[in-house]
Amino acid sequence: MGKPNFSDEFKRDAVAQITERGYPVAEVSQRLGVSTHSLYAWKRQFAKMASGDTGKDAEIRQLKRELARVTEERDILKKVTAYFARDAK
Repeated sequence: MGKPNFSDEFKRDAVAQITERGYPVAEVSQRLGVSTHSLYAWKRQFAKMASGDTGKDAEIRQLKRELARVTEERDILKKVTAYFARDAK
């Protein structure tokens, strides 16, 4: 009898029960009929995949901060322009 092949979706759901919902690994293992070793391996696997996104996430956060700063500067300049245009009349 060979190893059962689980889909990536099944693995992600199992890991989500542990990481996001806070269920103990032993309970998820027993409920799903999967070994605790497999769950820990899947958890490591998906953590590695997610860590590759952290660089992108950091860049996105930095770009959002920069966009907010530039937008604020633009709004200030619009107000100043309107103020001086009103005084020029």
